[in-house]
Amino acid sequence: MSSLRQPYLTSRLQGFGTNIFTEMTALAQRYDAVNLSQGFPNFDGPDLLKEAAIRAIRDGHNQYCRMTGQPELNRAIAAHQKRFYDLEFDPDLEITVTNGATEALFATFQALFEVGDEVIFFEPFYDSYRACIAMAGGVERLVTLRSPDFSYDAEELERAINPKTRAILLNTPHNPTGKVFSRSELEGIAELARRHDLLVISDEVYEHLVFEGEHLPIATLPGMRDRTITISSTGKTFSMTGWKIGYTCASEALSAAIRTAHQFITFCNSAPFQPAMAEALRIEDRFYDQLQAEYLERRDRLCAGLAEVGFGVQPPAGTYFVLADIRPLGFDDDVEFCRMLPAAVGVAAIPPTAFYVNKAAGRHLVRFAFCKTLDILDEAIDRLHGLEPARGSER
Repeated sequence: MSSLRQPYLTSRLQGFGTNIFTEMTALAQRYDAVNLSQGFPNFDGPDLLKEAAIRAIRDGHNQYCRMTGQPELNRAIAAHQKRFYDLEFDPDLEITVTNGATEALFATFQALFEVGDEVIFFEPFYDSYRACIAMAGGVERLVTLRSPDFSYDAEELERAINPKTRAILLNTPHNPTGKVFSRSELEGIAELARRHDLLVISDEVYEHLVFEGEHLPIATLPGMRDRTITISSTGKTFSMTGWKIGYTCASEALSAAIRTAHQFITFCNSAPFQPAMAEALRIEDRFYDQLQAEYLERRDRLCAGLAEVGFGVQPPAGTYFVLADIRPLGFDDDVEFCRMLPAAVGVAAIPPTAFYVNKAAGRHLVRFAFCKTLDILDEAIDRLHGLEPARGSER
């Protein structure tokens, strides 16, 4: 991952360089590797979504639409929040449709953060968090989730709060660890937010990919609805990541601020995909049951295979990623390992130190994505069986 100084790049973004996904995908292509690095499915979502989008194009949904989202989609999002979490949001005043969850994050930080405001979040982290904060002129404060259970130290979290703290950024289910924050953990975060008058930005894009425990939006906890910006996306749930239909749910006052930024970033999102995703959000419960069952099978297939190869494996409670420990195979440097892997056995993965500031906490781990068909996962496992352990391994 390149971090060389770029002469024309603003100081806020110096050091970010080319992201790790670009590098690993290039290696996968060079060596014709099974690509378990990037987190998008190698299959499409339900055909009814495609047909709905085609119908929307034919029906003339091809021009700019309402900046805050097409009314049909906003109503469907509101119904989804009520149906699954008993959260009520006004579809016209409190829900904003964005260009994926990443734009929702960017608009939120641009709208709500003054230069010098601090935000606390957990590492490892989704890679756009730091860039979003930097571009808003904010200051990051990190709390480390430590393997193997990726719990956080409640005292460390509280010590990170100071008079400049503006918000806590939360991601559950958590990418890349697969952690699903428990009720007690969320209650601890909520108590700190109420006591210190902080906002909570809650990234919940993997909300329907939970295998153990339950997804509990922090906005459902006492006193949290009006200080939480809930961010999610339809892409992960409906396997249409390229459609980029995300959204925020927040109080009227917070939504008004976010919309002020959003209108100058993308203004509106793809018009024909919005009514299609409105139809998707109204889909019956058995779709969600099948989604969870199919991803559980993929998770278990990959985790079992990695364990057979010799990795240390803690099955994730949610998302479609697993962090595997490379130390039992005699390796201890995730970047070196992932750069070697495509050429050595024809499999690509992600070194998670790209998602850490405290690199030592993640150097022994490698992230594999299991949002792939079973035949692809089986091929990756077969290839990984050809991996030669490093010297000193007891395998």
